[in-house]
Amino acid sequence: MKLQLQDQSTPLSIEQLRNAYRSGETSPEEVVTEIIRRAEEDADKNIWITPPRMERIRPYLDRLSELNPSVCPLWGIPFGIKDNIDWAGIPTTAACPDYQYVPKDNATVVERLIAAGAIPIGKTNMDQFATGLVGVRSPYGETHNALRGELISGGSSSGSAVAVARGHVAFSLGTDTAGSGRVPASLNGIFGYKPSLGSWPIRGVVPASASLDCVTAFTNSLEDALEVDRIVRGPDESDPWSKELPLPQAAIPCKLLLPEGSLHFYGPYASEYEQAWKKAVRRLEQLRIPIEYVDVRGFHQAANLLYGGPFVEERWAGLGSFIDAHPNSVLPVTERILRSGSASKYDGASVFRAMHALQSIKLETNKLLKGAVLIMPTAGGTWTREQVRNDPIKTNTEMGTYTNHCNLLDLFGVAVPAEAADEKLPFGITIFSLASNEGYAIGAAQFFVSGEGHKTTMQPTPKHTLVAVCGLHMRGLALETQMLQYGARFLREDRTVEKYRMFKLSTNPAKPGLVKRPEDGKSIALEVWEMPLDKFGHFVANIPAPLGIGKVELEDGTEVPGFVCEPYSTRGSEDITDYGGWKSVK
Repeated sequence: MKLQLQDQSTPLSIEQLRNAYRSGETSPEEVVTEIIRRAEEDADKNIWITPPRMERIRPYLDRLSELNPSVCPLWGIPFGIKDNIDWAGIPTTAACPDYQYVPKDNATVVERLIAAGAIPIGKTNMDQFATGLVGVRSPYGETHNALRGELISGGSSSGSAVAVARGHVAFSLGTDTAGSGRVPASLNGIFGYKPSLGSWPIRGVVPASASLDCVTAFTNSLEDALEVDRIVRGPDESDPWSKELPLPQAAIPCKLLLPEGSLHFYGPYASEYEQAWKKAVRRLEQLRIPIEYVDVRGFHQAANLLYGGPFVEERWAGLGSFIDAHPNSVLPVTERILRSGSASKYDGASVFRAMHALQSIKLETNKLLKGAVLIMPTAGGTWTREQVRNDPIKTNTEMGTYTNHCNLLDLFGVAVPAEAADEKLPFGITIFSLASNEGYAIGAAQFFVSGEGHKTTMQPTPKHTLVAVCGLHMRGLALETQMLQYGARFLREDRTVEKYRMFKLSTNPAKPGLVKRPEDGKSIALEVWEMPLDKFGHFVANIPAPLGIGKVELEDGTEVPGFVCEPYSTRGSEDITDYGGWKSVK
């Protein structure tokens, strides 16, 4: 499809621009020129604090001639940067003019994107000091919703979301402490990708609550978000909050968890949002992944701890000295929120009580989400900008109903567009998973978006069978190629019920032997694949003794065909059960 740069409504995507560059249809300079035109035309929407200007962008365009597109995956791709994330040589304001400074270095995430060939376009507007989910708390103007200017854009990453939705960039960086990387995505009809805590470094980010802050991505597709993740993920040795978390691999969760009972919807379009949620649920039901309705009070209890307890003091710890030293430098509503963290009602004991309460909720969350994902509305409604001005605290609080729990519980979340609530009134859902199982949320999101989830479920598709794999046929190991040669497709990671033991067989190469022993068995990690039935018989016939295919009982009680071992062959073999799975064996 030809790239119509002159169409203001045309969104930009990474793959679209790559193809256009390869074909010679356009060039990065032509794209940037058009972006500048679009930004100038949208100037009254208050999307940018440091808007796109050719003199700032020119060095990055000129640099492309020195880079090889085949080894720079984001060559020529334009992106926006929320103005609490450092871009070397460009002021960082956090939407507070008196706070601004000019960083010498890029934030880690910005540095990695530029190294991959991406072009920074400008710094986007935001709720001041990231204290808001509405997008109107900025001295640089209220960011307008991308589709309906009278409505809020969502915040605090307001400009970043609208820049993507309005076709100013292919993707943009935001931040997320309580929902700032998800709410604006939903209100503007795009994707919001919030990785697990620490997986993307936060060095070079103005802290809101450093222990809870995440850098996020706004995109027009899930594929683009995953591409950004591949570039920026990984620890930074100078960032005390970053950590090693593997790149997620899409997989099918065992079940979808939905909130039981009636949900809370709010704002002038509450009824439309409620109907949109019901439509989203019906669409989820078509995926034919088992659905379970669960009590979500624990998630709301965690959310209440964020602003209704001593955790709010972390915001004051980061910014309190600036506020005290610069009277009248911040918006009244911003100062009111930040000063709530200096309240004398919180003492050291209250901090530990909150930590202990949160840890108990985390324990239950980890049990509930084991092998599953939780799905909620991203937002239960929206507001006009005037309504938020008239009641800034209550309206903002409502926007966090389904988001505030996420980072306190260290969950991964991806905000996905669903069917619109009304004309030019986007609606979206967020799919949450444990940090250890990010791939489940991604897999569920892919199937929800494509509408093809019913083709790959817990049950095999027609003319296919499931296969449980526990050894060298797993992803990344020596015999994975055999699975692919037989037309098999990876579905998900899983575990056996606690009735199995695993042995390291004396074969060459060494292989695991899975034996069912209910009297002293444990749970063993494995993978579930799907294989065409017409290939399955030949695959089984070529499995050498003492291995074979039998019924393997999974953690959820279902039985699927899978690799098992004749018990006689384990005599004298090393018992490796306590490793928990073959990939953990040293």
